[in-house]
Order: sequence, then structure tokens, then C-alpha cells
Amino acid sequence: MPKSLWMLVIGMMVNVTGSSFLWPLNAIYMHDHLGKSLSVAGIVLMLNSAASVLGNLLGGSFYDKFGGYRTILIGVFITIFSLIGMTFWHEWPTYAIFLTVIGFGSGIIPPAIFAMAGSVWKEGGRKAFNAIYIAQNFGVAVGSALGGFVASFSFDYIFIANLLMFIVFFFISFFGYRNIKSEQGNHTSVIHEKKPITNKTKFISLMILCAGYLLCWVGYVQWQSTIATYTQEINISLSQYSMLWTINGALIVLGQPLLNPIMKLFGTNLKGPIITGIVIFMCSFGIASFASDFKGFLTAMIILTIGEMFVWPTVPTIADKLAPKGKEGFFQGIVNSTATGGRMIGPLLGGILVDVYSMSLLFKALIVLLIVSIILSLIYDRPLKSKSKVEKQSIPM
Repeated sequence: MPKSLWMLVIGMMVNVTGSSFLWPLNAIYMHDHLGKSLSVAGIVLMLNSAASVLGNLLGGSFYDKFGGYRTILIGVFITIFSLIGMTFWHEWPTYAIFLTVIGFGSGIIPPAIFAMAGSVWKEGGRKAFNAIYIAQNFGVAVGSALGGFVASFSFDYIFIANLLMFIVFFFISFFGYRNIKSEQGNHTSVIHEKKPITNKTKFISLMILCAGYLLCWVGYVQWQSTIATYTQEINISLSQYSMLWTINGALIVLGQPLLNPIMKLFGTNLKGPIITGIVIFMCSFGIASFASDFKGFLTAMIILTIGEMFVWPTVPTIADKLAPKGKEGFFQGIVNSTATGGRMIGPLLGGILVDVYSMSLLFKALIVLLIVSIILSLIYDRPLKSKSKVEKQSIPM
């Protein structure tokens, strides 16, 4: 890999490590330390995700206008100033305000890093993006492990550690990215795409697929919100809970060679990995619903991670195949927005169900949602088949 790509990989790893000190523990902190209900915590996490969506979209626009170096610095400055505020004022409601602004600032950074990675190593193709993806998961594994350890002493240290990691990232960005040359003007996003979609059957198919994808994310994000607080209620320590995310990130990084032979068995059938992954998700939530100790949740997390490795990469792959020429960015933007939508809706929905009813009902509801997701994943290509059938019938014999 080029030296400039290595700098981007290292920067992404430090960036995600810093973020991972805090994000797995947000719901726990708001519920256990600030005394807020899971519904309120869900609303705050929803605002954080919404701000991150806006940051992502603006990050792509800033990259086109100002280049990657300046865009990253803009995001870093916003995040650092917010983290400074959170370090000194992390009571209610300042915690919620700063967390929302952090979501916006940190959301600006990833689009620029991915765009720069593709630009500095064009001949590497997907390898450049895979390197950034692995760096992200390595950062999740390290940050989650360190976050739980630090939080076991005091939550105040979490805010300081998060701030220090972003300061390190600032220096990496300021000195390491200044001379990285990247091409601009070839990127698109949902808010900039204005050309009409002529092949509406492909768009309809994508929306059906994304509806199922959204439901998967609604379930998945419970591990960062309702399940996180539930583990504290049954006396699982913060360090043990954070270790679950460390294992999640490590499995994703180390498990790719084991997954590749299995994926080859599916061949060109892209429904197979999605359905398999969703069924594995259901097994994970089934085990979590009966779990009463760390071993039970560890088993559920390992199973969840396996399912994630099947589903998450496959949906963007299908979107790429469905996308008409010139609409690839638009279709991928819809997929990314769907994932973030699930992260927005999930904590609020889960928090309300647990506050009004119980954790038991939440797990049952999630399994029902995943069953609906399977159905949507099975039928997403029906519009394509119907159009193909009509076209064949209209051909004169």
C-alpha cells in the first residue's frame, strides 16, 4: 500500500478507537449515572445519529469543495471542541447537547477518509477500502476494551481518554494529510442527486431490500442501548460489557479468511447470505433473551457477529448491482441512510418497549421484526422479475 494510505489507515484506527471509548457506554451512562429512562436515552442517541447523518452528507460536499485535508480538520475541530465541553460539563442536559454535536463533527470525517483512500490508490480497487474497514473494526475492538477498563475506575476518565485520542488524531491529520493529493468532484450523495430515476423497478427493489435492512439495524442497535443497560442490571461489569464489543471487532477482522469459503458456496445467489445472516441474528436474540450471565451474552454476541458478517457487506453489493449507470452513489447513499435510520429508530423504539413493558417483550418483538425482514429480503426482486416477464410477453413471435 502507498505510504499515504497507511497514514489514512492509522488515522482512521485512532479516530475510531477514540469514538469507541464512549459510544458503547452512552446508554449506560445516561441511565445509571444521569438517572434518565431508556426512552430518553433512546431519543438522545437518535439525535446523535441524526447529527451524524447530516455530518456524513456535508462531509462529502465539503470534500468536493475543499478537499479531504480541510474537510477532516473541520470535523476534528468540531469534535475536539465538543469533547472539551463534555469533559468539563457532562451532566444533564449538557451531555445530550455535546453528544449531538460530537455526532455531527465526527460524521464529517469518514466520507473524506474513504474518498481520499480511493483516490490515492486507484489501482488497489477494493483493497484500499478494505484496509480502512479493517482499521475501523480494529479501532472498535481496542477502544471498547480500553473504554470498559477505564470506566471501571471512573466515567470521568472516559471523557478525558476520548479527548486525548482525538487530539492525537488531529496531529496525525494536520501533519500526515496535508500533502496527500486527492481528486475531487466525482462524488455524489442523496441530497445532491437530482436526476430522475428512469428504471423505477430497480429503485422499488432497492427500497424493499432496504426496508428489511432497516429492521435488521433496529435489532442490532439494541446491543448498544437497551441490552447495554440490561447487562448492568444483572451485574455484568462495564469492562465485561465492553469486552463484548472488543470480541465483535476482533472476530470481524480475524474471521474474514474463514468466511470467504462459505461465501463461495452461495456463488451469485446474494439472497442466501442475507437470509442466513438474519436467521443467525434471530438465534443471537433468542440466546440473549435467556442469558443471565456474561457467558450467555458472550455466546449471543459471537453469534450476532457471525450474522453481521453475512448481512452487512451483502446489502451494498446488491445495491451496486441494482444501480443504473451513473446512479451508483445515489443507491449506496440510500443504503447508508437506511443503516443510520435503523440506528436512530432502534434505541427509541427499544427504550419505549422496555420502559412500558419488559425486556422479554422486546426480544420477542425483535424476532418478529427479523421474520418480516426475511420476507422482504426474499421478495425484493419481485418487481424485476415481473418487468422481465412483461417484456418477454411483449416480444412479437
